[in-house]
Amino acid sequence: MKWQWIGLVFFSLTVLPTGLAMAADRVPRRLRARLAPVRPRGWSLLLMYSVAPFNAIPRLADASPDVTLAYTAAGVLLSLAGLMLLGIPGHRHLHRPL
Repeated sequence: MKWQWIGLVFFSLTVLPTGLAMAADRVPRRLRARLAPVRPRGWSLLLMYSVAPFNAIPRLADASPDVTLAYTAAGVLLSLAGLMLLGIPGHRHLHRPL
């Protein structure tokens, strides 16, 4: 139970603000060239962050195993959507015509 809290707090303090800043297009100028499609990368980071609360909250609330499994599956699906969202704009950005 302690590790669920630690993971939730850690990811909420690191990944959540970063994803929100990137989704709002707030990135330092020196990183803009490396993070070319900034907004889609921010949204994908937020989707991948969603695994942490979807995994931790049902366990912390002592939900039934069926509810925990359903929330974990939903978190995995959101994470996969985030990975796809991360790959598509990055692929388009790298292979665009000059």
